[in-house]
Amino acid sequence: MGMLSAGLFWERRDVPGSEHVRLDARNGLYAQGVALAAAPVAYSCRYEVQTDPGWASVSLDVRTEGAGWARGLRLELAAGRWRVTTSEQGNLDAALTAAGHAGAGLPGIEDPDRLFGAFDVDLGGSPLTNTLPIRRLGLRTGETGLSHRLSVAWVLVPSLEVVQADQIYTPLGGNRVRYASETFAADLTVDDEGFVVDYPGLARRAEPGVRLAAESS
Repeated sequence: MGMLSAGLFWERRDVPGSEHVRLDARNGLYAQGVALAAAPVAYSCRYEVQTDPGWASVSLDVRTEGAGWARGLRLELAAGRWRVTTSEQGNLDAALTAAGHAGAGLPGIEDPDRLFGAFDVDLGGSPLTNTLPIRRLGLRTGETGLSHRLSVAWVLVPSLEVVQADQIYTPLGGNRVRYASETFAADLTVDDEGFVVDYPGLARRAEPGVRLAAESS
């Protein structure tokens, strides 16, 4: 892969944190990103995601790391089925418990066949991965009010547990798309390329010279 010339940066709104990604979107998506967050425990998350030319997800490599622990996950679509590889070092459970949170499950998913029929990966806390179904289904300019129910491979962060999740995306017109799960909904604002500009309650994209914290104070 050559030089990744495009870059995006988001500031988290739910917890102290940020995300920076470099990408190439000329023939599907190839992206490398790093996210930092202070909760539920302080961690870094480095990932690499790739789609086919039609923006269906092909692979996701992700590694999370904090004080005394690290986890890795690779999801790869092969012959129509998801292959899952994981690694774990240290004790994330101990770090979560010490911070007053419930422990984490193991990285990955016990039965990868539960992900059969999922064409998108959704990395928890990352507004980048919302772009995948938006571009794959042409939702930015799609029929207003027509909902699309999807099965996705949802990766929880920082634990890297993988869950099959049903999600609904609905074009609203005016570069807005409604994202909904069983318990949550948000109206996303996207740019003309389908990349998230504003995800209410989660993240807002920073532009050169713009100080988001000052705007919100």
